[in-house]
Amino acid sequence: MRKLTKALHEIGAIGVMGALAACLVLGMTAPANALPEFAAVRHSIVMVHKYVYVPALALSLVSGLLAIAATSAYKDAGWAWMKALTGVSLFEGSLLTIVGPAKRAAALSAQALTGAGDPGALAQALHTERSGMWVMLALSMANVVLGVWRPRFGRRAGRLDPSP
Repeated sequence: MRKLTKALHEIGAIGVMGALAACLVLGMTAPANALPEFAAVRHSIVMVHKYVYVPALALSLVSGLLAIAATSAYKDAGWAWMKALTGVSLFEGSLLTIVGPAKRAAALSAQALTGAGDPGALAQALHTERSGMWVMLALSMANVVLGVWRPRFGRRAGRLDPSP
């Protein structure tokens, strides 16, 4: 069970960071002066979020929590609980700062094709999404570092103690 949850957790983490990197590249190379192509790229970003990013994030979070539940050593490891906390933060933050604004940007860019879009709202959605992706990518990398480095956090009276 431990090896299965570890493998699923790593596969999920690879999917999360790969999807974020792909969306950042798509977003940075989208042709802003050609509306049909820009709208198609925005739609592609939403599809990457829907079919790769969110499922990979859910897989990583659930498998990580199952690994904690299945492995007694992880239950007492402060680094594992820090990873769980950052994983939950990643999931919530992603829905608010990446997935939602990406859907909004795709809808606004599709509206722009008909001449009814709001450029200011689109710019704000793009800024929120791009900033969110960089923050989530950094948080994902920090989560990987925690899993590899496994810093020692002691436990006293059921609380994390950052002192060695």
